[in-house]
Amino acid sequence: MGSVKMMRTAKTGYIVMSLAFGIFGVLLMVMPDISVMVIARLLGILLILFGTVKLVGYFSKDLYRLTYQYDLAMGILLLVLGSMVFARSDHILVFISLVHGLYALADSLFKLQTALDARRFGLQQWWLITAAAVFTGTIGFLLVLRPFESAGVLVRLAGVSLLTEGILNLVTVLSTGKILRSRKPDIIEGRFEEL
Repeated sequence: MGSVKMMRTAKTGYIVMSLAFGIFGVLLMVMPDISVMVIARLLGILLILFGTVKLVGYFSKDLYRLTYQYDLAMGILLLVLGSMVFARSDHILVFISLVHGLYALADSLFKLQTALDARRFGLQQWWLITAAAVFTGTIGFLLVLRPFESAGVLVRLAGVSLLTEGILNLVTVLSTGKILRSRKPDIIEGRFEEL
């Protein structure tokens, strides 16, 4: 797959998965009484799909090398977490809050680094990434701590976390995922002569 085609696939995948996370988050906020089994299966599938998209993104070569710089590790982590959530849907609500909280917290920290790198590159939207990362990290931290014992509140908080995670990824990919139509190769070929 060509570099530009791979970048387009990764960017489109990021956008679609960000929207899917957001829609699923809104669904959880509006319908917190949804079956825990349904939540586990849908979340497991979303995490596995997004892990795959992140791996494609990592192996593509985006212009600034910002958008997908941490996606090898995060992609593998999402594949593992998604498989665990999908397979362990029996005692899942506490497990989901812990798993997704840790993921949201880790992803927000990586996105803070991306925002700082984007600022150094002179990208004006770096502050949007920072704001979304701080908010997502705060919600992820609350999911890990689980200050609320009510299942309904926990499901709503997971919904807010999924929504903010979707927004964070959408802002990041739209701000830093630049694709050039005619891309020069990363390696310049030529003759080398010793003097």
